[in-house]
Amino acid sequence: MSEISFPLIHSGKVRDLYDVGQGRILMIASDRLSAFDVVMAEPIANKGRVLTAMTAFFLDEVSDVVANSVISFDPEQIDTLLAVTLPAETHGRAMLVERAEMVSLECIVRGYLAGQAASEYERSGTIHDMAVVPGLRLADRLPTPMFTPSTKADEGHDVNISVAAARELVGADLVRELEQVSLAVYERAAARAKSAGFILADTKFEFGHVNGQLVLCDEVCTPDSSRLWPEAQVVPGETPPAYDKQPFRDWLEAIGWDKQPPPPPVPLEVATTTSERYVAAYELVTGRLLSDWYGAKP
Repeated sequence: MSEISFPLIHSGKVRDLYDVGQGRILMIASDRLSAFDVVMAEPIANKGRVLTAMTAFFLDEVSDVVANSVISFDPEQIDTLLAVTLPAETHGRAMLVERAEMVSLECIVRGYLAGQAASEYERSGTIHDMAVVPGLRLADRLPTPMFTPSTKADEGHDVNISVAAARELVGADLVRELEQVSLAVYERAAARAKSAGFILADTKFEFGHVNGQLVLCDEVCTPDSSRLWPEAQVVPGETPPAYDKQPFRDWLEAIGWDKQPPPPPVPLEVATTTSERYVAAYELVTGRLLSDWYGAKP
């Protein structure tokens, strides 16, 4: 990506954050793909645009449930507000946001048994150390959606924790608010996904405070932060087909990678299939074309 003149605050696995002054941050979603906390060398075409476009869609869907930190996704408006001309390759990947004081929790909501939660449940009958009804199978719907927080690690892996442990970290009042808002956002987003024939099995939110108000930040209900399953193809007890990052993780498992750097080379066909899956997730869930989103190549 061409050089951006603003100071780089942080370069994460996927996003680069720039300090643009006046309490604002420019977030650029790259095409980088991380799995098992390792960034692959090969980019996934259009991934950054999908993450940004899907975030914009779901922020609009839940705008009456919780405020958010976004100022603009529109490249022309961002250029005007910043008095610059950003590189064309940032179009559709950039979001100008208000700087928030971030909450030091990942706010995960699980509606179905999958992933780490399924592994823990199989071992101990719990999810995030919290008791759950017995007899559930992989991909079963939970009796009610669960708020299952985790720590936010600067390095290494996040750690799944119980709601009680979260209260110890950030306080009972904040956790109560985070749980209520996270569940409400999940319910709204899950209903929207269901109307398009998809199950939003689980998803992760990040929150912060702007001028004392709790706001939804970062990505929302994307294929990177969620599990999206085509409802008609889900069979309890079996691994569901997925329109998210899971099939790529499954490929890494299948080739026997030890999950340590350096990452294995990603064949072109795997990268292409992954890109197509991300685009399909956006288009099928939202009913919109990615070619109509900012940054489409003529």
